[in-house]
Order: sequence, then structure tokens, then C-alpha cells
Amino acid sequence: MNTRKNSGGAPGVAGATGGVASRGDSRAKRQGTPRRASATGPASERREHLVKLAAELFARKGFQATTVRQIADEAGILSGSLYHHFDSKETIVDEVLSTFLEDLIGRYRKVLEREGEADARAILSEMVRIGFGTLEPHRAAITVMQNDWNYLRSLPGDRFDYLIQAEDEVERMWIGQIKRGQADGQFRTDIDPKLTYRMIRDSIWVAVRWFRPGGRLDTAALAEHYITVLFDGLATGERTSQKA
Repeated sequence: MNTRKNSGGAPGVAGATGGVASRGDSRAKRQGTPRRASATGPASERREHLVKLAAELFARKGFQATTVRQIADEAGILSGSLYHHFDSKETIVDEVLSTFLEDLIGRYRKVLEREGEADARAILSEMVRIGFGTLEPHRAAITVMQNDWNYLRSLPGDRFDYLIQAEDEVERMWIGQIKRGQADGQFRTDIDPKLTYRMIRDSIWVAVRWFRPGGRLDTAALAEHYITVLFDGLATGERTSQKA
């Protein structure tokens, strides 16, 4: 989902019981700021509104090019007022990305809980649907992941290390199901699981650049079309590809 250098390719979380949520806990303690989940009432709604405005600016202009003043202007407030809610621009993008990752990974984990009752093809199909289903609610976050991944990872400290941890966990989830399908005889054994995952990943996340809500296909229909191509292929007749 990212554009990490040398990755071959836009997310996962560290550890089976760790994850983005625990990273959020430690970040809040370190910075002395309240966790997102603990805020309630008008202040919480205002904060959420500011995060959405900032996310759209980050997606449109790029995180580096967007200033705190521009975010404040977009919200119709003074720059100083923005600091009542956030201590830095990095804190805002942190919240944008962690919210996306928590939602995505939480959904993936729920699907994987069905391993005992669903085969690898069914699980992967649902994971594809989840991925495409994030294109609208998390469009800005996905765009930031695509455009600013390397910059955020280059910032001093370990604040954005969770991006790598997240990507690695998601990769393990997908590759695990591809290998499971190969072992069960559902999938071809002459394909590379890691390369296959990265091709699927990029197909889903790069779609944020061209998908437009209200078009001929919504995200659900887009996912079903992709699943058909993924599992049934494009060519008819005998297989023409060469074995790796």
C-alpha cells in the first residue's frame, strides 16, 4: 500500500497482540496528549473536523507542502487556535494514518478469524473487498501513504516506525493465505506468493488515484470485478504463460 523504497511496491501492525492501538497508547503517554478515543463531546467533534480538513489538504498538496497556517485558514481559525488541539502537524497526520490502519487491520483480523470455516479463496476475496472498501472513507489517508511514505519514515525518531510494522503485518496476512491456498491445491504453485501479494496490493491502493465516487462502478462492484480477474483470469482456453 505504500511506496516504500526497495519494497517492490501502500498497510499491517507489530505483533499479534500489539498493533496500532498500543502504539497510539505509548505515543499519547510520551507526548502528554489525550488519546483520540478518550475525547468526547463538542471538543472531540471539533478535533475530528480539523483532522478531516487537514487530511484533505495533505492529500491535495502533500504533507510537506502543507503548513499549519494553511490548515488553520481552511478551518477558519487562527494558527494559534489549532495548537489547542494538536501540538504539531505531525500529530495530525499521525492521527490520519493510524485511524486508517486501525480500521483496515481490524477488518483483516476479523476475516482471518474465519479460517476454520472458509477456504483461502474466500478469505482473500473478502480481503480484496475490504481493501477496495477503504477507497472512499480513507481516500485522503491512502493518498498520503502513497505520496509521503518515504518522507514520514525519514523523520527523526521512531514516531512513524509503526508504518513499517503495519505493512509487514498486512503482508504476512496476505502471503499466509496465498500459501495456504497453494498447500490446499486451490492456487497454482508456480507463482511467487510475495510477488503476487505485492501486485494485488498495488492494484488496490493505486486505484485511489483514478477511482471517482459516483462513477459507473462503486467500490463494491470494483472489488467484485477485480476478484473475477484475479481468480478466473483474462484469457480463455489453454494456459499460455510459462512456468517460473
